[in-house]
Amino acid sequence: MQNKLRKSATDKSISGVCGGIAEYFGMSSLGVRIIFIVLTPANLLIYIVLANTIPDSPPSL
Repeated sequence: MQNKLRKSATDKSISGVCGGIAEYFGMSSLGVRIIFIVLTPANLLIYIVLANTIPDSPPSL
């Protein structure tokens, strides 16, 4: 089964975008958040686009 990019259901600060990216690449969500803030000059616009296009993770029991 292939790993799909989805918003995180457990590791979310605002909408789970950075947590989902961290789960997809197998790294720390704090590291993704720091990279996202430092390297992206238009981070707010990109975050809004990702929050609206990345699907939510399926609910777990």
